[in-house]
Amino acid sequence: MNAAQSDELPGDDGVAGGEMNGRTCIVTRESGTPETLIRFVAAPDGAVVPDLKRELPGRGCWVKAERALVDKAVAKRLFARALKADVKASDDLGAMVDRLLVKQLTGMMNLARKAGQLVIGSMKVDAAVRSGEALAVFHSLDAADDGVRKIDQARKAWHLGMETEEEIPSFRFFNDAELEELMGQNAFIHAAALAGQAGEGVVKRANLLEQYRNGGQSRASGGAGRQRQ
Repeated sequence: MNAAQSDELPGDDGVAGGEMNGRTCIVTRESGTPETLIRFVAAPDGAVVPDLKRELPGRGCWVKAERALVDKAVAKRLFARALKADVKASDDLGAMVDRLLVKQLTGMMNLARKAGQLVIGSMKVDAAVRSGEALAVFHSLDAADDGVRKIDQARKAWHLGMETEEEIPSFRFFNDAELEELMGQNAFIHAAALAGQAGEGVVKRANLLEQYRNGGQSRASGGAGRQRQ
């Protein structure tokens, strides 16, 4: 790529007066929305940092929410060209984004539990699914197959009985030890996010993490989820 082409590298969000424009992935050159892209900015020390909340000031650039694309942007040094600055993207930037997405999700789960919009326990989850209250279900990677299967059957029964377009999504991100470390007393084997602002926030963040780890494709509706890497 020559100098003229590098000046045209997409990604500058043109932050001005709170407005964000030009949301184009610097790797794929595809446009997107804040729900499908991750914003990056340069920290005062020149390090490239993710701005998941899209609040940090200054020039920013965007990458589709896929781990492989963040890694590619680092390897090809696309951040320096997009941000038009002498910045350094750490080799573990992709892993850093994953950790932040996990923290964002589990933090929202804790808030949802306090708000009564996250229920824990197989019986409560099963009841929430069969009543239509559940927006999504979550299982530990260590959950017994029989327990997961029973809740999957409830999801399918609701889907067929109500003739919905899709089943209630199901996610599996963490094992028991990880959940204990991340969520403390709110750790679970089975959980369900319920309707409400906090519950919807849980599902939104779960979808983003699933897409980030699974190359932009969510397998959540099938109940298999994606194991943590």
